[in-house]
Amino acid sequence: MSALIIILHIIVCLILIFAVLLQSGKAADLAGAFGGGGSQTAFGARGNANLLTKVTTASAIIFMLTSMGLWIISGRGSTSVVGGEKAPAAATVPQAKPGDKAATTVPVTKPEQKTETQKPPVPAPPVKK
Repeated sequence: MSALIIILHIIVCLILIFAVLLQSGKAADLAGAFGGGGSQTAFGARGNANLLTKVTTASAIIFMLTSMGLWIISGRGSTSVVGGEKAPAAATVPQAKPGDKAATTVPVTKPEQKTETQKPPVPAPPVKK
């Protein structure tokens, strides 16, 4: 299903790119730069919608719908990166008997990991005379 939407999305992207690039600009001459090209609308005068503007509008709508469809499909199958990993084994401590004080006073510690600051220093290379 997602492969079909991806193929449709790519085709619509190409159609939208070509439709936008083939359109001529509105009031692209010098009079349009100073407001001489139209009425009180925000983007100038709106002429009749020809086939190219209809194709642009339709492909833009389809592009948005396929984008949202791909977004919804991508969220359904998401799993955690560590979803298949097993949990680390927990350290087991033997149960202490009520009269045994030695077993209760031994703390459980994790093995230490050496960092760069804990490693022994590297000796300096010998100096040649």
